[in-house]
Amino acid sequence: MGFNFFMKRPQSDLPVEKKPVVKVIDKKPQIEPVSHDANNQEVKPVYGFIDASNLFWGGKASLGFNIDYKKFLNYLKTKYGITKVFYYGGIRTFEFEYSILDNKPLDLTKLQEFLSEKYSEADADTKTKIEISQNKLNFYILLESYGYIMKIKPAKVFYNEDDEEHNLPLLKANCDVDMTFDLMRYMEQYSGAVVMTGDGDFSPVLSYLKYHDRAIYVISRWSRTASEIKKVAENNFIDLERLRNIIIYR
Repeated sequence: MGFNFFMKRPQSDLPVEKKPVVKVIDKKPQIEPVSHDANNQEVKPVYGFIDASNLFWGGKASLGFNIDYKKFLNYLKTKYGITKVFYYGGIRTFEFEYSILDNKPLDLTKLQEFLSEKYSEADADTKTKIEISQNKLNFYILLESYGYIMKIKPAKVFYNEDDEEHNLPLLKANCDVDMTFDLMRYMEQYSGAVVMTGDGDFSPVLSYLKYHDRAIYVISRWSRTASEIKKVAENNFIDLERLRNIIIYR
């Protein structure tokens, strides 16, 4: 019985305004759970950033062992609670139609199809060069299937002045700029960053992130890491070679 039944009728002859009926729907909105710390503050995740050109592509030739990238990703998730891992690398695309101004990632599957067609029409020398890109592309696609977020750019091709026959192409993708940009633009999304690089050019941005209370962890080869990076990481530096038994490909 409504509460107005017990009230005196209004003295005015004007009709009493009726409140709209509110329907209660017994269905709560689906909200993604968010972790909180002891002070009930939202805990942001940790992101990973891999500088492939400086660290990983050398494989066994430079590390002395092959990395199992599925094991490595599991290690990052277990050790640091990483939710996203960005992988930065370059590849020769042989005039594949793509522009970084489109603000879209390079479609690795379409590039794979394009290179296959290009290979079937190429001469022997060009086929050898395309095979190098195909091998690298297959590696990138494998990483993507594991859960890495691929940040791959078309590499620009240069030749030394004394390479008149253009037999030794030099590839440059400038992925350092992309990785630095992402470290900054995703800054508000993460509480810490696991950065895999030994390149001292990253020391200013890592120092900036650390100054703004972002935990910085560095995984790299001690012998090939700039002193500036080691100083920024301090006790949060892990020598990649110490992870050999954890991430080795068997």
